[in-house]
Amino acid sequence: MSASAWMQLALFLTLLLAFAWPLARWIDAVVQGRFGWGQRVETLLYRLAGVDAEREQAWLTYALGLLLFNALGLFAAYALQRVQGVLPLNPQGMGAVPPDSAFNTAVSFVANTNWQGYGGESTMSYLTQMLVLTVQNFLSAASGIVVVVALIRGFTRHDARSVGNVWVDLTRVTLWILLPLAIVVALLNASQGVVQNLSPYQLVQTLEAVSWQQPKTGADGAPLLDAQGQPVMEEQRSQTQTLAMGPVASQLAIKMLGTNGGGFFNANSAHPFENSNALTNLVQMLSIFLIPAALCFVFGRMVGDMRQGWTVIGAMTLVFVVAVVGGTIAEQQGNPLLASLGTDQQASATQAGGNMEGKETRFGINASALFATVTTGASCGAVNSMHDSYTPLGGAVPLVMMQLGEVIFGGVGTGLYGMLMFAIMAVFIAGLMIGRTPEYLGKKIEANEMKMVAVAILVTPLLVLLGTALAVATDAGRIGVANPGPHGFTEILYALTSGANNNGSAFAGLSANTPFYNTLIATAMWFGRFGVIVPVLAIAGSLAAKKRLTAGAGTLPTHGPLFALLLVGTVLLVGLLNYVPALALGPVVEHLMLHTR
Repeated sequence: MSASAWMQLALFLTLLLAFAWPLARWIDAVVQGRFGWGQRVETLLYRLAGVDAEREQAWLTYALGLLLFNALGLFAAYALQRVQGVLPLNPQGMGAVPPDSAFNTAVSFVANTNWQGYGGESTMSYLTQMLVLTVQNFLSAASGIVVVVALIRGFTRHDARSVGNVWVDLTRVTLWILLPLAIVVALLNASQGVVQNLSPYQLVQTLEAVSWQQPKTGADGAPLLDAQGQPVMEEQRSQTQTLAMGPVASQLAIKMLGTNGGGFFNANSAHPFENSNALTNLVQMLSIFLIPAALCFVFGRMVGDMRQGWTVIGAMTLVFVVAVVGGTIAEQQGNPLLASLGTDQQASATQAGGNMEGKETRFGINASALFATVTTGASCGAVNSMHDSYTPLGGAVPLVMMQLGEVIFGGVGTGLYGMLMFAIMAVFIAGLMIGRTPEYLGKKIEANEMKMVAVAILVTPLLVLLGTALAVATDAGRIGVANPGPHGFTEILYALTSGANNNGSAFAGLSANTPFYNTLIATAMWFGRFGVIVPVLAIAGSLAAKKRLTAGAGTLPTHGPLFALLLVGTVLLVGLLNYVPALALGPVVEHLMLHTR
C-alpha cells in the first residue's frame, strides 16, 4: 500500500477518535437524562403523545413498541410513494412508484438498509425524498441506537424488570443527538457545493455537442425495420443537458450519520452534486463511523469501565485496518490480464496505475477503497465508486465486511450490539475451555442468553444463503444477472448479503428492480433487521434481571489486548465461516481465473 494511502488512513482514524470522544460524553448525558433544559422541552411532547416518561418498560413491551413504531413507518412510507403523483413539491411531475418498488423501498428505509432499486432523481418527488426517505433516515437510526442503549442497561442493572422507555429513548436520540449533528453536517456540505434547493431541474447548455444513434420510429411509435429486419437507426445530436436539483445536503447529512446510505441521486456519493470534493468525501466517511465509534465509549461510560469500550473499539479498528489494506492493495495492483497484454504498452501503463474502472478520478483508488471499506463496515451502503468494477479480491473486501455482521464499526447501535453478541459468544467459548460458567461484566451467561445470541448471529447468514440459493435456482433470479459465471454469482450473493445485513450497497451489475428481487430482498431486509433486534432486547431483559457478580480470581478479564484478539477470532470464525463455501464460488474462483489464462 502506498505512503499516501497510509497517511489517508491515519488521518481518518485520528479525526474519528478526536470527534467520537467528546460526542460520547454528550450521548451518555442524553440517554441517561442528564440535561435539565432538554427534559423541559420534552415534557410538552410527552403530554401531547400521552406518554408517561417516568414509566419504564420490560423488554417485551419495549420490543413491541419498537416494532409497532416501525410498522407504522412502513405503512406511511409505502402510502406516500403510491400517491406522490398528486402531492405537492413535485416539479418534475413524478408519478406513483410501482407497488413492488414502493414496498421494497419502504421496507428498506424503515430497516435502515436504504437499498435502492430505483433512480432517485427519476423516481422520487422532492416531497417523497424529504417526508419518506429523510424522515425514515432519522427514525431508523434512532431505532438502532435505542436498542443498544437498552442492552447496555441490561448489563448495568441488577434485579430489574425494565430496560427503559422506548418512546422516551426514541425522542431523545432523535431530538438531541441525530438532529443537531445532521444540521451541522448539512450546512458544512452545502457550503462546499452540495445542492440544497427546491428548484425544478435545470436545462443547461453543454460545451460540446453529443451525438448518438437511436432506432427510428413510425407514426404508430413502433421501430422501423429494414429489409433484413434490423432497426433503422437515425442520428441524434444535442448540446443541452438536464441537471437534477433538490434538497440534497439535508438528506445527505442524515444518510451518513445514521448509516443509512440511500442516495438522493442514483450515482449516490459518486455524483458531484452529492459529493463535491475531497473535503466532503472525508466528512462523509467520518460521518458514517462517528456515532458507531462514539457508542463504544458510551458503552464504557455506562458500565463504569472505560477499558471495556477501548477493547471493543480496538477489536473493530484492527479488522478495519486489515480490510482497508487488503482492499487498497488489490485495487492498486489492478487486473493481471490487462497488464500482461504483451507489447500493448498503453494497457500496461494503465494497469501500472491500478484498477481505475468504476472509480471517480476526483478521488482515485485510495479514497475509493477506503470509502468502500467504511461504508460496508458500517451498515451504510453509500458508495463513491462502483463495487462491481473492483477486482475480485478488491470486491470481496466490502462483501466480507458485510458478512461479518456489520460490526466493524457497524451501523448506529447495530454495530455495537452485534459486536456485544460476539463478545458474549467469546466469553462462552472461553468458559468452555477453562471449565467455568462464563461471565461478562458481572453477569452470568447461561443457556437462555446463548440461545438468543445464536438466533441473533445466525438469522442473517440463513437469510443470505437461502435467498441466494433461491435466486440462482430460479429463472426470475437468474434473468437479472448481466455477467454470467462467478461474477454474476457474486452479484447475487452481494445483493442478498447487503439486504439481510441492512447495508444497502450494490454490486450494480444485477438488475434487481423486479417483482422477484424487490420481494425477496425486502423480506431479507425486514427479518435481517428485526430478527436480530428482538433477541437482543430479550438478552437485555434477561441480563437486567440478574444479580451482578463480583469478579474473582477465575474471572476472565474482558478488557485488554488478549480479549480483543479473542473477540476478533470469534467474529472471524463464527461470523464469517458460514459464508466460506459461497465466497469460494464467487470472488475466490474469479480471482483464480485471472491467473489461469
